[in-house]
Parts: sequence; C-alpha cells; structure tokens
Amino acid sequence: MKRTTWFVAGAAAGLYASVKAKRAAYRLSMPGLIDQAAALGVGVRAFASELRTGIDQEEQRVAARLGGGAGPRAADDAEQPLRTPTPIERDTA
Repeated sequence: MKRTTWFVAGAAAGLYASVKAKRAAYRLSMPGLIDQAAALGVGVRAFASELRTGIDQEEQRVAARLGGGAGPRAADDAEQPLRTPTPIERDTA
C-alpha cells in the first residue's frame, strides 16, 4: 500500500511539472508572446473604456449639480469606444 501511495504521488507530481513546463514553454514561444501582447492590448482598451465611462458619468453628475447641460461631450460620443481595426478587418476593407 505504501508503494502505491508513493507511486501515485510521484505520478501526480510529474504530471503537474510536465503541464507547468509545457505552459512556460508556450508563453516563451512566438505564438505565446503574440497572445500575451494581444491580451495586454485588450486589457488596456477595456481599462480606457471604463475610465472614459467613469469620467463621462462624473462630468454629468457635476453638470447636473451645477445646473448645466449634459457636459461638453455628446451622449453618443461617450458610448462609442475607440478601437483599432484588427488585421482581418483592415484586409477586408
């Protein structure tokens, strides 16, 4: 029973190490680096969108407290996030 337990524990540790090594190798490969850069770009765009939304809401709140209009930006402009076209969109245009 003791040998079986150690065998299973060793097999599990080997499998875990194998999976971790495979993921690390992928992250350092060219496709992995491209994926990480794309994910970073998505995160930056999401953060910028959230920031713009928060700024617009604060502008509207301040304008409402001061009795003014909706602020310097139109409501339609605030809802349209800026984004760059993907390579596929650029090729088909």
